[in-house]
Order: sequence, then structure tokens, then C-alpha cells
Amino acid sequence: QEQLVESGGGLVQAGGSLRLSCAASGRTFSSYSMGWFRQAPGKERELVAGMSWRPYNTYYADAVKGRFTISRDNAKNAVYLQMNSLKPEDTAVYYCAAGTGRAHDASSYTYWGQGTQVTVSS
Repeated sequence: QEQLVESGGGLVQAGGSLRLSCAASGRTFSSYSMGWFRQAPGKERELVAGMSWRPYNTYYADAVKGRFTISRDNAKNAVYLQMNSLKPEDTAVYYCAAGTGRAHDASSYTYWGQGTQVTVSS
């Protein structure tokens, strides 16, 4: 059974950094687009970063461009999200996802992790 497990969330002060990790199992996701979504209280879940499979095109939401970096290690069946210059508005549950569509196509992600909480204090 396919499984995506996130780790690395936590509490950080504004301006700080966190690195989220997502370990996949049960299926090789090397040929899938991998992405990170987030959902803040009272808001819809949104795609913040995605990376396609060859060419490794990337997508970033405008709100995180220049601050977040997505990367993947196909040998480890893993994807990462480096988050720098964090802001209180980045506070949300962050979800790892995988799909067979393009990196920017939020509707194409069909495999989901359980999420990890990121809280940024001001």
C-alpha cells in the first residue's frame, strides 16, 4: 500500500527556517510529480510547490517564491521542502502529495500524506 509520511514540522519564529521531508513507500514515485500543499485554519488546501518527473520542472505559489525550495531524491523515494524566511502566514498543516500530472496541476495529485504542522510565531 502506498504511503507518504511527512516529518520536520514544528514551531519556529518568523524569519526562521524549517526543512520538511516526505518519505514514500509502497510504490516508486520517481516517475510521478511530487508536491507540497498546505492548509491553514478556515482556508482551502493550496499547492505551494511541485516538481515534475523529467524534466524536473518546478512550480511555486507566488506567496512562497524565493523563500521555499522543493527537491527530490528518487533513489530514496523522498521529497523535501526547504522553507526559509518563514512568516506567520505560512502557518498551516503541510501535506506531501504525488500525482501523474504536471507539477503545477493541483488536481492531478492523488496520493497524500497525513500532514505535518508548521507554526510560525511573530
